[in-house]
Amino acid sequence: MSSITALRTTRIAARPNLIWVEIETEDGLTGLGETFRGSSAVEAILHDQVAPWLIGRDARQIEAVSRHLSTTYLGFNSASAEIRAASAVDIALWDLAGQRQGVPIHVALGGAVRPSIEVYNTCAGYDFNSTGSARRDASGKEAMQGPYDDQVAFMRDAGELAVSLVEEGYSAMKIWPFDIYAPASAGQRINLQDLKAGLEPFRKIRDAVGDRIEIMCELHSLWGSHAAIRICRALEDYGVFWAEDPISKMDDNATLADLRRQTRTPICGSETLGGVVPFRDMLAAGAADVVMLDLVWCGGLTQGRKIAALAEAYAKPLAPHDCTGPVALWAGLHLALHSPSAIYQEVVRASLSTWYRELVTALPQIDQGKALAPTAPGLGAALHPQMRTRDDATVRVSGKARS
Repeated sequence: MSSITALRTTRIAARPNLIWVEIETEDGLTGLGETFRGSSAVEAILHDQVAPWLIGRDARQIEAVSRHLSTTYLGFNSASAEIRAASAVDIALWDLAGQRQGVPIHVALGGAVRPSIEVYNTCAGYDFNSTGSARRDASGKEAMQGPYDDQVAFMRDAGELAVSLVEEGYSAMKIWPFDIYAPASAGQRINLQDLKAGLEPFRKIRDAVGDRIEIMCELHSLWGSHAAIRICRALEDYGVFWAEDPISKMDDNATLADLRRQTRTPICGSETLGGVVPFRDMLAAGAADVVMLDLVWCGGLTQGRKIAALAEAYAKPLAPHDCTGPVALWAGLHLALHSPSAIYQEVVRASLSTWYRELVTALPQIDQGKALAPTAPGLGAALHPQMRTRDDATVRVSGKARS
């Protein structure tokens, strides 16, 4: 009764980086997965390579499916298109497992260790990443698209932005004011004038709200080691919670460990890694203080819980990433509730308040800066039925779908 009968993908022109996977089983259930970036390439892999092997198999054999899809001849131990496809399938299978048992995924994983988890607001805008290009060149001069256009806001007046977040109950925020200075040298150096300008938002936040909010600094893998060290040392004066993805190659553990030795700013890495081995190597090299993973890029919940166990074994905190799509948020929340070493779940209030709501039937409940444990079976949400009938939708089906 748990045999897989169909695999359906949906992507929409309005959000071209996103693709959703629905897996149907003969017992009438549908599991939802998602991944991000290169959606057309992932679509081809799912229908040309994954579906012919997957259809007819037992959806309960999640570990066996993960092992097969995560050890492809090419693309493993990375966040390749193959692994992104495997991630989406894996999340859908866990959704099915929870639905079949009548429990949320965090219960199916072994249970939650906390009733809620703190969230931090990544200060992105309404269209950050999802419309084809990341708005990393924002100078604060462009027009605000709405009250939560936080990327413009942190460059314009980070102190005012921090006040609004504190008033909504957030205790942490993430900004990236150094990004605009990287192109001048391809990230190889940052001069003193640009360094001081990049520090201004941090100063304004501290002046406005003091120590009532934690600040994370995102560096987006834009920098060489010399520039990254200079930035991280300068951030020490502001008590930054972490500097994220500071160097251009986040699998370069020797360079990352060297940077970590030269600064008191904690180093966070990395949403860009896929599979267990790169995280094992990063931790073994002493290259990071905080482990960040993205479940739609690293291999799904099956690989994610193993990475979380590694983080726990190395006594490092875990922080699931989401600046991509609503299913990534749901999956990360389930893992964060289950993993003993998790400290934060990332959210983007601009996305939560607008377009995430158009895609799925429900979103996590956030109250006073904390995401509450879901109670619905499985993931907690389904793809909106009208997504498949949108004028800009591309839908493909392998196998025999019910509708």
